[in-house]
Amino acid sequence: MLPTLQKQQHPLATGAAQLARLHAVRLERSFPRALDGAGLWPLQPTGIDILQVNVGKKCNQTCRHCHVDAGPDRTEMMPDDVLEACLAVLRDHPIPTLDITGGAPELHPAFRRLVTTARGLGRRVIDRCNLTITRLPNYRYLPAFLAEHQVEIVASLPYYQARQTDTQRGDGVFEESIAALQELNALGYGQPGTGLVLNLVTNPVGAFLPPAQAAAEREWRERLGRQHGVVFTHLFTITNMPVSRFLEHLDERQQTEAYLARLAQAFNPAAAAGVMCRTTLSVGWDGRLYDCDFNQQLDLPVESRVPRTIFEFEAAALAGRRVAVAPHCFGCTAGGGSSCGGALDG
Repeated sequence: MLPTLQKQQHPLATGAAQLARLHAVRLERSFPRALDGAGLWPLQPTGIDILQVNVGKKCNQTCRHCHVDAGPDRTEMMPDDVLEACLAVLRDHPIPTLDITGGAPELHPAFRRLVTTARGLGRRVIDRCNLTITRLPNYRYLPAFLAEHQVEIVASLPYYQARQTDTQRGDGVFEESIAALQELNALGYGQPGTGLVLNLVTNPVGAFLPPAQAAAEREWRERLGRQHGVVFTHLFTITNMPVSRFLEHLDERQQTEAYLARLAQAFNPAAAAGVMCRTTLSVGWDGRLYDCDFNQQLDLPVESRVPRTIFEFEAAALAGRRVAVAPHCFGCTAGGGSSCGGALDG
């Protein structure tokens, strides 16, 4: 299993170092100028529809493209007071969706309480699951628990074949992921009429843009169904963000400049209008607030004139903030666009 960048004490282990690397790349135009050309500068939210909570960086896997630099050696975990503040915000404000992420969010000791409390408040709850966590002995309860509470699962799976998936995630991950999907299907996940949503997420294995989402979904549905009997609700295609381990991957291959230029050249104004930071507020494990999970990993917080921690949450002030941007933001606006919910423009 790969060590995390933090464990390696790699020069790109910190958000500040990654931002400096990204800003050192010379592009034809900056991201603010691209937004300005589309009539979107300064970029502002349209509301807060999703509270995305990153409960920690610990994970049972160490994936080559992880933007969180998560892994078994990470120890950051959301303290109880931060978790309670997140639940209080949900209780006091009509934010319809709680999106739980990590690391592997299920490793947090209060994961079940977070889910059951949010569901009790009538909120839609999303669990961003790596699938293999459900196969570990202490977490075998997860499939039935998630089904009981009607939790939407967004499951990451790099590809529908073993070689590409195991190359990105480690030996045996594909086989374990298929077993997890088959168990979820048996509980009703991804099956029509059950209400149990099982969405898959794929990202390219290299320095290129993802394929068109609708065509990829048809291909995945046919291949996973025919070869493994697996069904799912939708496939989300996402762009690899030049952040953390994927940035390291690009630098090692001297591809960082070319990849950023490719993203910038593929800027799509329609995708820019729908970027997830306009409807999402991201909460770090320590309670700090960000415009998205990528900004969180770069230590790029919400602007200084609005509340910067979940303890200071003010919906009106945060809804009127200016979104913090940097060169990596071209990753969300390239081609069909990219977000935690997949493509943004067709």
